This record gives sequence, structure tokens and C-alpha cells, in this order.
Amino acid sequence: MSHNQKNSNASELHHVERAAPCFLPHASAKVSSPCVSGFTLVELLVVIAIIGILTSTILPSIQQAREAARRSTCMSNLRQVGLAMAMYQQSLGTLPPGCMERRPWRGSPLLKNYAWSALLLPYLEQNNLSSSIDFNVASDHPRNVAVGTTDLSLYLCPSATFRSQLRQGRSHYGGLYGQRISTKIETNNGVFIYDNPIRFEDILDGLTNTLAVSEDTLGPDSYWINGSNIFEQSGGINDPKAWIGDNEIRSQHLGGAMSLFCCGRVAFLSNSTDRFALAAWITRASGEPNELEQ
Repeated sequence: MSHNQKNSNASELHHVERAAPCFLPHASAKVSSPCVSGFTLVELLVVIAIIGILTSTILPSIQQAREAARRSTCMSNLRQVGLAMAMYQQSLGTLPPGCMERRPWRGSPLLKNYAWSALLLPYLEQNNLSSSIDFNVASDHPRNVAVGTTDLSLYLCPSATFRSQLRQGRSHYGGLYGQRISTKIETNNGVFIYDNPIRFEDILDGLTNTLAVSEDTLGPDSYWINGSNIFEQSGGINDPKAWIGDNEIRSQHLGGAMSLFCCGRVAFLSNSTDRFALAAWITRASGEPNELEQ
């Protein structure tokens, strides 16, 4: 072998030795573990605390926005009821009676006992529902059970969250029969009374000063077909002293209740509303508006 061939082979061998990977680590070499990133316990607790603070800050705002939307829907419901009352008056010359053929406790089952809210249906664009009622028989006759237990969203306040636990066909809006706050003798001083339709002309206190309908979300007789869907007011709005077994102005809105005046105006009356001012608004012809305006 020539001298040049030896040099060439040695060069190739040296190149191979440098290029070949080493699969066996040197005895003195240290094997490093892979780098793993993550949160420490302190960092995790800080993140949880921040999320909790953000949630406690944002959640009330969300709830307030939802309640504002529910109040708006409730107000819209009552505005439609007010418009229907005006059309009923224009068509028939009177408002519907609060209760048609009132049936007292243990009264004859032949008495029909229909509420103003059932008579108003054709003027609320509920002709199909109204035509399904057999007005020749009583409101609770077996022929009317199916229609009488039909939920009508227009008569339901979206803030009344407990309604699903009760029988269907409820109404969260009751007609005002009268008040016994300032009088105990004649309490049929409101707009919706038994078997006697009231005309706008009979509301001497003025349509803008007289309440017709208000929220009654806890009343025992609050069904739109039932003639007992009217009530006399005995206390303030959402009055905690009022007997739970009575129909009263109550709502699940924070701080007050929606109410409809005879002129079609809807107002949110606060819990702090003076009881005697409320009594004056409920009566139809007692002369209080002049006192209130002074």
C-alpha cells in the first residue's frame, strides 16, 4: 500500500469517527430531565381568587339586566291589557264586569263565575282561545277544564319564578275590586266589581287617577278564567303584614309592583307608596284626586 493510500484511509476513518453518533453516554456525563412548565399552588390560588372577584362583580350586573328585561315584558303585558280594555269599552260601551255571575262560597255550581280576564280575550287577539270556552256553562265545568288550564303568556309575569309549581291557567294580574284601607263599609269602590260593568263615564276620579289592574302573583284565586281574579286591597304594596291567604298587590319585582291605570298608563309603584294614596288611586269615584293634586 502506498503512502498516499494510507493517508487517504486514515482521513476517511477520522471523518467517520467524527460523524458517527455516540449512543453510549460517557460514564461521567449527567442525564438531564426534560423541562416541565406549570402553575405553582400559590399562582393557582391567585387565579381562582381573581376569577371569584370577577364573577362576584359581573353576576349582579347580569342579574340586574335580566330583571330589567323581565320588568319590561311585564310592563308590556299590562299595556296590552290596557289597550284591550279601551277596545272593549269602545265596542260594548262598558268595561267587562269583574266577575260575571259571581258564585259565592258554596254557591250554586250553575253560576258561571267568569272573570274579566276571560271576557277580554277577543280583544287580546286570543279569538281561538276565547272560542274554545263554552260560555253556556260554568267556568269550571268539565267542558272548560282543558281551555281553563291553558297558560297565556300575556297574563304571566316573567319574574314570578314559582308559577311552574302551581296549576296552569294562572294570571299574575288581578282586577281591582276596591280597597278597604280608608273605608270598611263599601269596598266595591274599584273598577272591576261583581256583575256590574263599569263605564269610563262612571270613573269620576278620572281615568288617569284610577287603577284598574295590578300584579297579584301570590293570590290563591289568581286564574284568568276564574271570577275570583279580582280583589280588594287592604294594605300597602307587597305589604308583609297582609295575610297570605288574601289576594293583594304583590310581585316578585324588587321594590314594587306593576300597575295599570284606566287610561292605559302602566306605572311601577314602589313598596314605599303611601297606603292612603294607593287607596285613592283604587277608588273610582271618591273625589280624592283633587286632594292628591294639591
